Amino acid sequence: MTSQDRQSETGGTVFRGDLSAPDPIPEAGIEAAVKLLRDGRLFRYGEDRNSIPEAALLEQEFAGYMGSKYCVGLNSGGCALFVALKAAGVEPGDKVLVNAFTLAPVPGSIAHAGAEAVLVDIDDRFVVDLDDLDRKAAESGARYFMLSYMRGHIPDMDAVMAICARHNLVLIEDCAHTMGAGWDGRLTGSFGRAGCFSTQTFKHINSGEGGLIVTDDEDLAARAILLSGSYMLYAQHRARPTLEVFERHRYTTPNCSMRMSGLVAALLRTQLPLLDERNARWRQIYGVLAENMADIDGITLPRRPEKEQFAPSSLQFSVTGSDLGDEEIAVFAAEAAAHGVHIKWFGAPDPVGFTSRHDHWRYLGAAAGNALDNADRVLHRLCDMRLPLWLDEDDCKTIAAVLREAMAKAKAAVRQCA
Repeated sequence: MTSQDRQSETGGTVFRGDLSAPDPIPEAGIEAAVKLLRDGRLFRYGEDRNSIPEAALLEQEFAGYMGSKYCVGLNSGGCALFVALKAAGVEPGDKVLVNAFTLAPVPGSIAHAGAEAVLVDIDDRFVVDLDDLDRKAAESGARYFMLSYMRGHIPDMDAVMAICARHNLVLIEDCAHTMGAGWDGRLTGSFGRAGCFSTQTFKHINSGEGGLIVTDDEDLAARAILLSGSYMLYAQHRARPTLEVFERHRYTTPNCSMRMSGLVAALLRTQLPLLDERNARWRQIYGVLAENMADIDGITLPRRPEKEQFAPSSLQFSVTGSDLGDEEIAVFAAEAAAHGVHIKWFGAPDPVGFTSRHDHWRYLGAAAGNALDNADRVLHRLCDMRLPLWLDEDDCKTIAAVLREAMAKAKAAVRQCA
């Protein structure tokens, strides 16, 4: 994109790309999918077939990438969260701690399991507030903590694990936004009893929908495989416990029919080898854009700790300044969108598209959201935008220019009202 392309008819900067446009599926993935379509054997298991199912191969390969003993493929990231909770032993009425900054499938998975969510506050870095986690773990009596690395922001995992140990919490990690990311050299998804991943279109590898669970717990793995819908064909899994482990669970674990299809797995297997390269590219894009946004008055980006090896498929920032209220933030978002940069504002009064916050999830009950003063303040001014891999340096400069001009118009609206 050249500088001449940046000017609209009114003189303002315009970004002409589509931030929602993903990279295409690799040709090898398309070929693998077409081969399956021609074969017609799309079901997740085969009764009379010598070949290895695609999903079983993906599970083996992803377990190898993660350094985990076991892996289970599911229909979606939300399915992975639900199955991990049930396989870890969550029963109806159990309390599950979860940080308040997350997306709807996370509390949805807790509700699906029949459990009660206890929301934990967040800090200004958009991650779980450690003091509030410690306090609510003690007060609630919860035995489980679903840690959501929302939008790829990773808390101090040394401190998180110490709190979990102190309160005997079973940690389930929601790694929908951190595939291939880590803390101090250790991959997210390897800290807790189970790590759950998403392969939705806007995640790090893309199959439209899909989910993965990794674990080193043989009983959790066996129950997850049975819950996923293995029937008595669990021997076809390659990243599984021994068959003896299944004997402990196969008569008492329901079939929830949520296993990943072979077609989805075929699309993903060719993308997994590209994951580290993609994440390095995302960090580069994030760095260029953050540098160009650093001097915009009214926008603040979160601090990223040295120990956080993040994988930023999106970028979040806070709209700052006491002179900017709801109307001005709405002007800012509308002006950015009118010039090609679509951002999601978590402070909007009503949920829009994928974006909602804890007070929109009324099915949780009022008690779930008690004492979340900092989360309410932070989310009220939080904005979010996607970072497709095809962005180049000039694109990043254009996006920053659009945001700068949109913020200037929002501030001008404040002066006009004064």
